[in-house]
Amino acid sequence: MIGVYDYTVILTYMSLVCGMLGSLITLHGVGHPYLGIFFLMFCGLCDTFDGMVARSKKNRTEQEKAFGIQIDSMADLVAFGVLPGCIGIGLLHAGNRYALLPNLNPEQGPIRLYPILFFACVLFYVLAAMIRLAWFNVLEGESQQESAAKEKWYVGLPVTSAALIFPIIPLLDFLTARDITLLYFVVLGVTGVLFLGKFRIKKPGLRMIALMLGVGALEFALLLLVWIWYHF
Repeated sequence: MIGVYDYTVILTYMSLVCGMLGSLITLHGVGHPYLGIFFLMFCGLCDTFDGMVARSKKNRTEQEKAFGIQIDSMADLVAFGVLPGCIGIGLLHAGNRYALLPNLNPEQGPIRLYPILFFACVLFYVLAAMIRLAWFNVLEGESQQESAAKEKWYVGLPVTSAALIFPIIPLLDFLTARDITLLYFVVLGVTGVLFLGKFRIKKPGLRMIALMLGVGALEFALLLLVWIWYHF
């Protein structure tokens, strides 16, 4: 049977499964888009540690290393590309989500263009995420043949940053009691542009990783508390 099935790939496989589950749950029924956010954050947690777990195995072959790089990007496309897009589509389906757009009624002829623009935004975001991940793989392959200095920097915004960016938006929804669908799609589009940006971001060290984990834990705790408050 082809593939790798040891402990080095478990977190990557879990991230892909959670990304798919989050996407399916998000598109099923009213209110589920916010459940998708929890899956997105769990995918971010898996991605934080999957590389560390993989590198802990000392006798990995070059083929296993290459396989790990490829499946990591494929899982990231689902978890941080497709899932955030599905959350946006889920928001459009979860009731009247056009309140922030003046004189906008989806039942009126030409006004139907607005949902099409939202869908186009989702498609652009997913496409940008795929390009960003593919380009990362290209640079990763080059860095193995050149100096290790290039490995200290990302080119463009990492796709995995979606796990920290998008949970902020439902928090604003709960705290302000305002419809945040339009804001979500604006952030989706801007994030997609940043994925393709030709700027460098220093790869996080242990302190920065700990800080990001702390921010993610705080977002998760706040979302969970607000969810419980409003539903129970």
